Amino acid sequence: MTTLEKHQIIYANRIIEFFIERKRVKNVNLNIKPNMTIMVSASEKVPLSFIYDFVKSKGGWILKNIKTFEQVQPYKQSDREYVSGESFKYLGKQFRLRVEITSEEERVKYYRGFIVLMVKDPKDYAQKAKLMDDWYRVKAAKIFEESLDKQYPLVQKYGIKRPKIDLRVMKARWGSALIDSNTISLNAELIKAPKHCIDYVVLHELIHFKYNDHKDSFYNMLFSLMPDWEKRKAILDDEIVREL
Repeated sequence: MTTLEKHQIIYANRIIEFFIERKRVKNVNLNIKPNMTIMVSASEKVPLSFIYDFVKSKGGWILKNIKTFEQVQPYKQSDREYVSGESFKYLGKQFRLRVEITSEEERVKYYRGFIVLMVKDPKDYAQKAKLMDDWYRVKAAKIFEESLDKQYPLVQKYGIKRPKIDLRVMKARWGSALIDSNTISLNAELIKAPKHCIDYVVLHELIHFKYNDHKDSFYNMLFSLMPDWEKRKAILDDEIVREL
């Protein structure tokens, strides 16, 4: 099990709290999670003093992004109006919402670069929110299964049994491997990431059925099956979470 160490520094008269995760990585990496938790990953060989200096050097960037999260998160999560012109992310791209009144079945569709929300009552916020959420979940179920279809053959020869996929809402994780139930839980918000990033998360969790930790064996397998996994992870942590 990975141990997280909690630390803090003072930058610009503000306390910046962060967690250090010791694991096999080439560089010291800093990411801000969707719940605004600051995570630093580094190998056991990196001195604590170096990590402190590294976090301080990123202080301006951290405070800027924390401010962005504070402004964006409430808007994205609770202050949605579901009106024409609002921006929604899907598979790594931004799409404008178009709300249309219909006398037929209420539904959501993708049409000519827009996400079209067809409703009987455009003032019914709860119904609009439910339709959008249902649309995302249907898309997520389909895309995640397609990703599993593509990634599973890479690990099948290692004796890994094909798992089921379960969609969940997670605040600070993209996915988790539930070994006992042979299930991969994936964050439903992952549908907003590019497909190649979804593939990384799925493969990452698949490998946990062989190595249920983050030691050398796990990363050796990950590097061999997906040499550019760090780039894919960086897109998730540095770009996609800003939209969540």
